[in-house]
Amino acid sequence: MPERDPDDIPTDDPRPDGLRRAASLVVVFTGPGKGKTSAAMGTVLRSVAREWRVAVVQFLKSGRWRTGEEKVCRQLGVDWWAHGEGFTWESEDLDLDRDVAAAAWERARELIVGGEHRLVVLDEVTYPLNWGWIDSTEVLATIRDRPGQVSVVATGRNAPPGLVEVADTVSDIADVKHAYRAGIRAKRGIDF
Repeated sequence: MPERDPDDIPTDDPRPDGLRRAASLVVVFTGPGKGKTSAAMGTVLRSVAREWRVAVVQFLKSGRWRTGEEKVCRQLGVDWWAHGEGFTWESEDLDLDRDVAAAAWERARELIVGGEHRLVVLDEVTYPLNWGWIDSTEVLATIRDRPGQVSVVATGRNAPPGLVEVADTVSDIADVKHAYRAGIRAKRGIDF
């Protein structure tokens, strides 16, 4: 990463003129770095703090994993569905994985269209989109044509161009350094 000049302190207001409020937003956290789901959970916490009804649909993570974010979000009243079958490289039946992803999308579509949740998180949705396991045309249309009060957060590497286009905000999370490459396993409380 480039070093910053300590004397280079921003003094000009970077905000554009004519800012307006939006009833809802679509946010995408993508890129090869760690922290996409964690960033989405930050949004979940802000939404819960505003007393919004929130739902999370996980497309790859299995309900057997019992992650820390699932535990605390359920305690906070977040509706949570972990539909995934886990890592594809551990799969014994990719056709089953594809069917599970389709069921996860159907659940997510119902939540978005239903309009009862002010925030719906589609965790790791980019993978089944990129693999053709779910219909990208339908996903993008559902997100674009959602009820006005429903915000959507989508996560996963390699966000497809259509998802980037429909989004209001896209953060590409870089991979600068990762403990895994140094031989360190995922850490409970930090990674899950």
